[in-house]
Amino acid sequence: MRRWQRLKQPFRRAPHGNVIRLSPPEVLLIGFALLCAIGALLLWLPGSATRPLAWHEALFTATSAVTVTGLSVIHVGHDLTFVGQLVLLFLIQIGGLGFMTFAALTVLLMGTRLPLSQQNLVREALGEIAFSDVRHLVKLVIVFALLVEGSGTLLLACHWVPEYGLAMGLWHSLFHAVSAFNNAGFSTFPDSLTHEVRDPLVNGVITLMFVVGGLGFVVVSDLYRRRRWSRLAMQTKVVLLATFWLNVIATAILLGLEWTNPDTLGGLGDIFSKVQAAWFQAVTPRTAGFNTLEIGSLTDASTLLVMLLMFIGAGSSSTASGIKITTFVVLLLTARAFYRNTEHPTAFGRSITQETVIKAITVALAGVSLVFLTLFGLTITDGDHSFLDLAFETVSAFGTVGLSRGITSDFSLPGQFLLGLTMLLGRVGPLSVGYFLATRQARGLRYAKGEIQIG
Repeated sequence: MRRWQRLKQPFRRAPHGNVIRLSPPEVLLIGFALLCAIGALLLWLPGSATRPLAWHEALFTATSAVTVTGLSVIHVGHDLTFVGQLVLLFLIQIGGLGFMTFAALTVLLMGTRLPLSQQNLVREALGEIAFSDVRHLVKLVIVFALLVEGSGTLLLACHWVPEYGLAMGLWHSLFHAVSAFNNAGFSTFPDSLTHEVRDPLVNGVITLMFVVGGLGFVVVSDLYRRRRWSRLAMQTKVVLLATFWLNVIATAILLGLEWTNPDTLGGLGDIFSKVQAAWFQAVTPRTAGFNTLEIGSLTDASTLLVMLLMFIGAGSSSTASGIKITTFVVLLLTARAFYRNTEHPTAFGRSITQETVIKAITVALAGVSLVFLTLFGLTITDGDHSFLDLAFETVSAFGTVGLSRGITSDFSLPGQFLLGLTMLLGRVGPLSVGYFLATRQARGLRYAKGEIQIG
């Protein structure tokens, strides 16, 4: 409860000075905004691009990289030099792991004990609760990320080095490994990974990396420390089971909807390729951003399913965004408790607190509101596109997914600004957005209870 009360506190001045203290969500938002600006400046420099980039192209691309979205108004492999792609990769890594993680790591390497305020900021960035575990978690994040990205690079190199040569093959492998683990979706290939739709190595490695990256560092830490299912935390069990069932159900639905579509699964022929492509496309919407099928060729029903998956997102404290899978599960459990006329939602023999339920509702409502406002704005600025295309791009930006129906580069300047702002707010988190919009009230005043009829 104290943590929730801290989020509700307004700006305040230091006891002996005029320095304004900011809350963790405010620091995170300002930090990500500054990273976007610095990244845009680096991409705008002549040595980073093969052609002069407009300032709004550099800013949109940097914002998409820092927020690990993957939407792009340029062709990464064609419009950026090696230096520009290296800058983009650095922004993806910083944005995926969180700039506060890197700040905390710097302090740890210097042998300095993290102050309580900095631990609070790291906890907000990673979603960790216990102060005592922050140091261990930050170290685990860095080591685990480098280990997974390095392993992914080596595995992908087995496929791309023979095809593109040692230097270019290793670069493609490293770029896609970092992009996949951080759920960014940027690719050095102009068609993303559609040309690799039949290759089991590329499909297996890429999907494994962004699924692991989307589990969340708290879940990974819990798995590393406890290892037995009976000893795992409730959040870990919820994330693992929900991830499994969402992926399986989405794969089955896509197989049924796209099996005879000649522009997607219907054109692949053999059953293995169809199942593999359906699996990839079912897993990637929860913020990975890669695609092996043409998104614009999906049926309307499949498109709506992909939008739902993008809105849900992956695990808390992960490299992914969206409202998060735990929020989605809490909402389902709350609805189940209501229909069963039970007092509290439960999972795995544990009750879910009222504070958690309120947070889940707040996050979901903030997410829906942000998507609606962005879509409303895009229908004004870019109304010449179909409503489905605009809605898809909006949800993709909010979930920082990066999947597109091919219209991102056609957006007007105001439209690009709206998408960029949505990516930034979607990355920081709907709960933090709600913090800025909430009316701050003085504490100590309690009103009499009132009843409002619902339904």
